[in-house]
Amino acid sequence: MNFVEGEILYINKPYRMSSFGALAHIRYLISKKVGVKRVKTGHAGTLDPLATGVLILCTGKKTKEIERLQYHTKEYTATLQLGATTPSYDMEHPEDATYPTAHITRELIEEKLKLFVGEIQQVPPAYSACKVDGHRAYKLKRKGAEVELKPKTLQIDEIELTDFDPATMQAKIRVVCGKGTYIRALARDIGQALDSGAYLTALCRTRLGDVRIEDCITLDDFPQWLENQDVECGQQESK
Repeated sequence: MNFVEGEILYINKPYRMSSFGALAHIRYLISKKVGVKRVKTGHAGTLDPLATGVLILCTGKKTKEIERLQYHTKEYTATLQLGATTPSYDMEHPEDATYPTAHITRELIEEKLKLFVGEIQQVPPAYSACKVDGHRAYKLKRKGAEVELKPKTLQIDEIELTDFDPATMQAKIRVVCGKGTYIRALARDIGQALDSGAYLTALCRTRLGDVRIEDCITLDDFPQWLENQDVECGQQESK
């Protein structure tokens, strides 16, 4: 393998680590292995820190393929807590409101999910990396500023209810979607469609293009995987 020239790696991003944090860790290990200060590395499609799953990393000249890879279809599995909301639509923040759930049934959820198949309009979460006047929205929110984001047109190819527990009001869904979809925002909108509230308690990207989570290396296993590779070392530094 020639990481300086360019390789594509499939990583299973762990819970509570940012995509950049995972990238930085892998970059450090391969740079040390190759013997250069810093191997050029980028990722195709950010995952929230509280999400897990497929994260594609590109090194060297393969970083030119990042934009193409980001447009590939993605598949997620998500767990929604119905009957409440949080400011970030996931567990990064505590619940800020609760809503009635007595009327929610499996049949109602399945009916409302149909509203989200096809081309939809979605307002990104205020706690997101979207830019407002050149500033990241989540940074503005953390400073207490009001953030208003415009809706974006997205494509949802499939969405299905895979499990529902009426006792805990937790629903599990599988989503196949295009670039730019925020599953946290989808949870928010599903809650509203149910005349209630919802936020994510778990999220995993199970596929990006043809790359499935089964194809990915965990961060814990990566050092041993790297040790087993035939790696070309080089003196060229790539910044």
